[in-house]
Amino acid sequence: MRRVAVVTPPLLVVLLLLAPASAGASTARAPVSVAATPARVTIAGSGRATVQVTNSGSRRVEIEVRRAGFALGLRGRPKIVRRGRIATVSWLTVRPRRLVLPPGTKRSLTIASSVPRRARPGDHNALVLLTTRPIRGASVAVRMRLGVVVVVRAPGRASRKLELGRLRVRRVGRRRMLELLVANRGDVTEVLQHERVTLILRRRQQIVARLHPAARELLPKTTGLVQVRYTGRVRGPVTALVELSSESGGGVVRRAFHIRL
Repeated sequence: MRRVAVVTPPLLVVLLLLAPASAGASTARAPVSVAATPARVTIAGSGRATVQVTNSGSRRVEIEVRRAGFALGLRGRPKIVRRGRIATVSWLTVRPRRLVLPPGTKRSLTIASSVPRRARPGDHNALVLLTTRPIRGASVAVRMRLGVVVVVRAPGRASRKLELGRLRVRRVGRRRMLELLVANRGDVTEVLQHERVTLILRRRQQIVARLHPAARELLPKTTGLVQVRYTGRVRGPVTALVELSSESGGGVVRRAFHIRL
């Protein structure tokens, strides 16, 4: 029996507007306004998910649909990866490959996955890209690109393991940015909410600051920086104690660093 896809709340939309807005723009409907809902889907094994594509603009739009690889940069910035570098792309089938939407209409897009037998258990990521074609006869050439993140969750026993790497201080003007390197050695995407990571700064056994970085995601088998801004006045050597808690409540990883603010 085919398994039902699990649809998660939208976390990420890749949106590129490749032309400036025309001068003297008013509150009238934009000629091109396209949305995809949800912006992120999770498919359990070999299954399928449905995405609604809506044209709320004033002009008819044509949309090209294709697959691409998906990755996160060192600081969490999403990026498109060539298809050949991400095996997950070949697991996906998307129908239709071309959409034509008159103003005020919507169409369904079906994303199906076929997971190989020997696939690594856990999360595998890819993108479905929706790119509008320039409107014929328009005075300004506008193109939009939307990215729907697709997570295929391969069956099997998936592991979870996070490791703490180096901690360094990067100066941004008069401020200090603490950058902690975290490696996701596990098989599932880790969402590092701010309450999961705590940086305690100490000097001579006194707590100088207790910091929580901004939330970010770490894809399986990748490494990324967790960043936190320090705005205090203390300068010089301090001891930083990093605490990273498990999402399932299974324990805390701790490591101490000697740094200079």
